Amino acid sequence: MRRSEEMDLSKRALRGRDLVVFSNDWDGDPLSKVHIMRILSRDNRVLWVNSIGNRAPKANAHDAQRIIKKLKTFTQGIREVEPNLHVLAPLAIPFYGSETVRQANRHLLRLQVLRAMKQLKFERPISWSFLPASAPVSGTLGEDFVVYHCVDEFSAFSDTNGKHIAELEERLLRRADMCITSAERLYENKKRMNPRTVLVRHGTDHAHFVKACDPATKIPEDIAKLPKPIIGFFGLVADWIDQDAIIACAKAHPEGSVVIVGKTTPDCDDSRLRAVPNIHMLGRKPYADLPGYNKAFDVALNPFVINELTLNSNPLKVREYLASGLPVVSSDLPEVRKVGLCRIATTPEDYVKQVNAALADNPGPNRERAEKIFHESWEARVTEIRQHVGEAMLAAGKKL
Repeated sequence: MRRSEEMDLSKRALRGRDLVVFSNDWDGDPLSKVHIMRILSRDNRVLWVNSIGNRAPKANAHDAQRIIKKLKTFTQGIREVEPNLHVLAPLAIPFYGSETVRQANRHLLRLQVLRAMKQLKFERPISWSFLPASAPVSGTLGEDFVVYHCVDEFSAFSDTNGKHIAELEERLLRRADMCITSAERLYENKKRMNPRTVLVRHGTDHAHFVKACDPATKIPEDIAKLPKPIIGFFGLVADWIDQDAIIACAKAHPEGSVVIVGKTTPDCDDSRLRAVPNIHMLGRKPYADLPGYNKAFDVALNPFVINELTLNSNPLKVREYLASGLPVVSSDLPEVRKVGLCRIATTPEDYVKQVNAALADNPGPNRERAEKIFHESWEARVTEIRQHVGEAMLAAGKKL
């Protein structure tokens, strides 16, 4: 295909379509899925179906609160949260347990989605799944095309039944008309089951995070007065986070501060972090405020333990740190090496060494550094996605 034809295809594909999207809850932090669908909703109608779960709920306060929240949002019906973007919070038990329960749940979810599609007058929809748990429903909604957009190795999460998730994902992969992956390792793995698999790496909300370099951006009060240097991290504190690396950096800089912006998952013990006097755990903050926190950082950390989950990951925060103009020290992950621009650490002692090197070499936000990631915008990534989907639809004999 000639370049002019490619440009024409990317301009024509995914325009004026109805998309049924299975993903995380809309009200959570804006992950890659939100960025992509916000752009596509400019010229497509989107029905966003909130999470139907990758694991069975546990008997704890966190899951109980989540169930209550889902019941409340279910009673609200379909919400138009942004122009062309409608959210459905379905009632669904995750697809585990007996086959009878699974079949009943499949029918319940399918009926709820079909009713929402009818209410919105969706025609020839494209179903777009970011979650393996949609497998029993994807492809049964009268879709014109089915996309599986894989951004994690879901079977490797510690709080899921890996065998069940792998089975659901294989079912979805075999049913999907194409699969989009966000990391090369995912691409190599998923294309074995679906040869119509492509690689589109994450982008970044550059215009948002580059505000960290703007003199007018205000640093929030809870970080503004902390002792320097500030070694920062934002994101979930979960079992894939290398707490030893964070603690080593804090102990190496008792005169400074290690700041963690984000919540701790219910199954993760963060007591060791909280026991270190100069580690400040500030909790989850609004997305709008993150550039202000990044502005206070001298060095940003991406401290992941190395396992099957993280080796398949493409940490969005790395690009967001870089778009903020920050020096970044990261664990040795394949996708971080692809990005470049980061210092790589392999042990807690190596983290200290690399952080010290970053502190000695132009710490804090720097606009020149931020511009090096400018070309990796979400707009550019969605153009890639349009191109791939357009090619796959034409190859399948579908009308764009």
